[in-house]
Amino acid sequence: MEKALDIVRGALIPEESRGFNLHIFYGDKAGSTGIISDIIDTAQTVPFMCPKRLIIVRRTELFPVNDLAYFIPHLEMEVESTCLIFISSKPDFRKKFYNKIRKLGRAVNFNKLYDNQIMPWIKRLAKELGLDMEEQAFAYFHQIVGNRLQFIYSELEKLLIRYGKKKIGIKEVKELAIFSRTFTIFELMDTVSSKQGTESLTALKRFLEEEGREGHLRVMGMLNRQIRLLWQTKLIIEEGGRMTDVCRKLGLGPFQAKKLMPQSRHWNTDDLEQAFHLLYLADGQLKSGFHKTLALENVIFSLCTKS
Repeated sequence: MEKALDIVRGALIPEESRGFNLHIFYGDKAGSTGIISDIIDTAQTVPFMCPKRLIIVRRTELFPVNDLAYFIPHLEMEVESTCLIFISSKPDFRKKFYNKIRKLGRAVNFNKLYDNQIMPWIKRLAKELGLDMEEQAFAYFHQIVGNRLQFIYSELEKLLIRYGKKKIGIKEVKELAIFSRTFTIFELMDTVSSKQGTESLTALKRFLEEEGREGHLRVMGMLNRQIRLLWQTKLIIEEGGRMTDVCRKLGLGPFQAKKLMPQSRHWNTDDLEQAFHLLYLADGQLKSGFHKTLALENVIFSLCTKS
């Protein structure tokens, strides 16, 4: 999505004109209809020293529904010189605003990739950037960075800046990981999976210090994913499966499967059922205003407690 926006920016607004003709608004700033009026007025204003004006409205999902209704009469009033883009992480096409855009044929959906689509995407992106990476380095990179495309892109750019055209193996990815906050959360997942309580709490503290207020939700998402992978791996092993079966059925690389198989032995079925229950309770605490760090510390301590 961000790459598409870059293409639109480059095609419509020359660098020297962006100060006058590129405008970015945010839905989370919408305390009143004032921002709606600003967007509409800007959209109807003739561009300055440029044939086009570009308006990007981010976090559209955070606008109140009643505020979005103000845009509807203007969606069909095309202003040839203006390109207006709304970005929403949760478009609800039952609402008139989103439904109107779709009926006009102007809705573009950027689907999340499935787990088994991530590795080919990483390899394709690395090739586009001009990176020369070994096969094992790709697997290790995926393990420490995860599936969020924004993080993947950012970390590949760091590799390019640090190593350029040099051949990149696991050693180079590890060196980058030491200085990267993405490494900390996967270190946290590994220590939780091995039920190392003290090490897990230390990794959690480091990650939250670096990530800020969004870190709590990311930890919860990663913990749910990790427990699910541990359970699926355990079931495959109990049915006589091997590492190749874990890779194939879960869409993982050999490096990830090699770590999950011994980690899954630290958990029995009751542990895993209890883990999901604990995560459900912790999620409720986070949403109800409970102290976020304390909620995460409690759930991680409980997950790491031996059976």
